Order: sequence, then structure tokens, then C-alpha cells
Amino acid sequence: MSDTGMRKKLPVGVDNFEKLRSENFYYVDKTALIRDLLNNWGEVNLFTRPRRFGKTLNMSMLKAFFEIGGDKTLFDGLEISQEALLCEKYMGKFPVVSVTLKGIEGRNYAAARQMAVDAINEEARRLGFLAESEKLTENEKKVFSRLLEREMEDDVINSSLKNLTELLEKHYGKKVILLIDEYDVPLAKANEYGYYDDMVSLIRGMFNQSLKTNRSLYFAVLTGCLRVAKESIFTGLNNPNVLSITSVRFDEYFGFSDREVREMLDYYGFTDRYDTVKEWYDGYRFGSVDVYCPWDVISYCYELTAKPSAQPRDYWSNTSGNDVVRHFIEKADSGRTRSEIEELIAGEIITKEIHEELTYNRLYDSMDHIWSVLLTTGYLTQNGEPDGKKYQLKIPNREIRNIFTEQIVASFQEAVEKDGGALRDFCDALKTGNAKKAEKLFTAYLSRTISIRDTFVRKEKKGNFYHGIILSILGFKSDWTVSSNSETGDGYSDILAEVESEDIGIVIELKYAENARYAAALKEALAQIEERNYMEKLREDGCHTVYKYGIACFKKKCRVACEKEEFEED
Repeated sequence: MSDTGMRKKLPVGVDNFEKLRSENFYYVDKTALIRDLLNNWGEVNLFTRPRRFGKTLNMSMLKAFFEIGGDKTLFDGLEISQEALLCEKYMGKFPVVSVTLKGIEGRNYAAARQMAVDAINEEARRLGFLAESEKLTENEKKVFSRLLEREMEDDVINSSLKNLTELLEKHYGKKVILLIDEYDVPLAKANEYGYYDDMVSLIRGMFNQSLKTNRSLYFAVLTGCLRVAKESIFTGLNNPNVLSITSVRFDEYFGFSDREVREMLDYYGFTDRYDTVKEWYDGYRFGSVDVYCPWDVISYCYELTAKPSAQPRDYWSNTSGNDVVRHFIEKADSGRTRSEIEELIAGEIITKEIHEELTYNRLYDSMDHIWSVLLTTGYLTQNGEPDGKKYQLKIPNREIRNIFTEQIVASFQEAVEKDGGALRDFCDALKTGNAKKAEKLFTAYLSRTISIRDTFVRKEKKGNFYHGIILSILGFKSDWTVSSNSETGDGYSDILAEVESEDIGIVIELKYAENARYAAALKEALAQIEERNYMEKLREDGCHTVYKYGIACFKKKCRVACEKEEFEED
């Protein structure tokens, strides 16, 4: 493209198909989903994918395609438009009920229940023409009017979706398509805030009436993150057509393929960033295809359009919490599980039995459940083909690896804060030049945490984990001034600390001792402190005594060397 201003806008946060197509946003064509759905649908179809993989946009696309009175030009030039007979038979030919449960996230049941009522109200208002329909009796119009009220009895909520489908069928004389987006968000929030049983009862009531023996239903499509166990909310329903991340059917319709990412980068002039985008945001395997996270790719491209030198970062976790990883690390108290986490972060593959059907109130009951949740929510991905229920698992990309790393450091910080005695002893060793004691205590810290052996970064970056651990320890010394990567002398030191009350300064240079070559790493660290004069800032700040530390780390071992330097008062 020659003129940046003529390019399509990047759809950051845009999940409405009609808006995306009518207002010149870039669209990665997933409309073949419609064809495959019509060729392979069940009465109830459930798509489960991690968050930010295009579920809501695809649901909006289905609504735009099927709904009577929709704008057919939205699909001009897209893949589905090549299916002439299919479009003639299905496009714009069905009444549609479309609700999202994404916003039902109250901190108590009363608030969440009202949010469910609001969602019903919103869809009823959209279908407001039913209030004037000549095809409906006065009693049927009264049924509809109750769906517009903000005060609803449970029986009205339970029957709301079924009633809408029945009224639409009566009005149009055609069976109805029901779309329910993010069906499990209310369950996740209810479990988080302690009203799970009440919410299960509410959702079960709505689903049982609208999805089970509903004669007005043509078919239904639901999306969510987890495949909630049938006995939880789908009681009595014939087996739904579940299309999860392990299913081969529809595997290419959620997430961007490598070809689609290359085309997007080329379109915006960022072809040179392909390797970076692949390292950070690729690696998910759904069914038999490898995909990128769309939210990440779009967000990074958006930043690049404003600042071509922008570096990749974590966009995915900013859209939600990382409770799954936190629970995983907190429960990893056995040596085997801790080793498995270390293997994953090092880029290795482990094998686990996966159970896709879960209930939210039992997610963290066992490590077996947590492994399954990590896979279904996108923190891990499958590698190759499963052997029955046994899956080879790995961390998909650098972004997710960073999330694990940050949660591990956060967990370590909590542990440090509770261990005041060891914290005090380590800091006392540093400020008195006791290298042997500092080495012993830091090794003890490393033995109790999950070590990060990141085989995917350059050698000079491999000390970052140990750097973070020391900063976590020193950060609890409120009477010390601690800085990281500060400019001093002729470069940037790893860590500087000042004990102002005693005019003592500490400079620490960390090195990763590849293959346990501690002596060479220590020599290099101390030489770097001296050659680049890292002590200068401490001397300028009035430190009379400066301890220069080289710390060499490899796996869960370290070596510490110290040199002392005295400065006279000016």
C-alpha cells in the first residue's frame, strides 16, 4: 500500500461484524464457518475457545448472515459469497435471538441476576416490533411485554429465551436461530464471588427451556471458554455438538493462521516483524491447525502503526486476570509438579491426561483439573496428536511464558514477605560483605522457588529471572534505596542499593553461568563493575563503603563473590 491513510483501520476491540464491514476495518475472512456450520450442525452447537480468539465476532457474523432484514452487502467479496445456492437458501431467511452473557459478572447474586435481566431486556428491545405484531394475540403480547420489565420473577427469566423464539416463529412463520455468546462467564464470576449454586440454577433454567424440546428452535450456537459438564447446566439435554479446542472441525475459524498473519503484516508494511510476532503470539494448536491469538496480533500492529519501533508486549492477560496460573503455582507443592512447570518454561513438553468436561466450582480441586483448565483456557496448548485422553502439552509462545514467569515471581515475593528472618539475614550479609553467607541464603531461596530456565532467549538475557528474584528480596527493605538497570559510570548496572543511614553502597552484577561455569561468570561480573565504574553513582551519593558483588547463577545454584572499596569523604 502506498498511502498509509488509505489502509483499512485495525479493529482493536471491534467485535461487531456489521460495524467492522461497514466502517472500513480490516477483516480476516472467517465466513466459511457459516458453510461448515450448515453442513455439520446439531440442534445445539457449543464452541469453546480461550478468550480473545474471535468468538464474539463470529457470533455477530452469524447473526448478520441469517437474520431477516440483514444487510446482504456486508458479505460481498467474502468466501461465503461464493456459495451461491447456500446464500440463496439461508442468507437473511431466519429470525434470530442473540444474547451475550459476557456482562453478567456481579459481585453478588442479586447484582448478577439483575444483569441477566438487563441482557434479556436488551434483546427484547431490539425485537420491539413484536409488541405491534398483527400475528400475535394480546396474551402473547403480554408475554413479550414482561420481557421488557426490569423486575422479573424467576419463571419469567427461565422462560425468556424460549418465549422470544416462540413469538418470533409466530410472527415470521419460520423456526428461529438462537445465539448465546460467552455462556459460561456468569458461572465463572459466580464461582469467584461465592454464589455458584444460585447462578447454576438460573442458567440451567434458561437453557433447559430454550434448548430442550423447544419446537420453535431451528438450531442454537453457544460460545464459551470451558465445556461445562452436562450435569451442571445441560441436564436432560441431548448431547450438544461440542466443538472444543481439541476438535478438528471448525479448527481454523478461531484465531489467525500463519498465512493470514503474513497477509496482515504485509498489508500494513510490517513484514519485517513476522519473526517477532510469531515468537510472541503464535503457537496455539486447535484441532489440527496452528493459530495466533488475533487480539495480540491486531493490538501489536496497531501500536506499530503509531510507533514502528514498538516492542511486543503482553496484551492478552491485560484483558482478564491470570487466576488459573496463580492457582496452579500455589498448588504446585510437590517436587514433580514444580519440575514440570520448570520444564514447560524451558520450552519442553510434558504429557498429561486431560478432562474437558468440568464444573467451575471444581476447577482447582486437583492438579489433574488444573492441567485441563490450563489447556482449555489457552495457557498451555497441545503438541501433536493426543493418545486417547493423554495430551502432550507446552507453553504456546513468549507472551504466555512471561505470564508464568510473572506469576512465579509474584508468588516468590509473597513467600519472601512472610519470611522476615531469612530476609533480614540475607540483607545483613550483603551490607557487611559476607559473600559466603549471601551465597548460602540465596541458594536456599532458589531451592524453594520454581526456577526459570528460559532456553528461548539470548545468553545475556538468561539472568533476568535471578535479577527479578534479588529485586524482590531487596524491595522489602524500606530503609534501603534500591534501583535496577540504573545509569552509572559508563553503563547500566544490574542492581544498586544504598543503606543511607550507614553510608554503605552495594552494586550487584548478575551473570548466567552457562553449564555451571561459575568461576568465569564471577570474574566477568566483577570485571564489568570495575571497567564500567558502576560504583560512581554510589560514591557521588556519599557512600563511603561500597561492596561490589558478582553473582553467578545456574538452575537452582549460585556463587557469590565480593570486593570491598572504601571512599574518603570529599
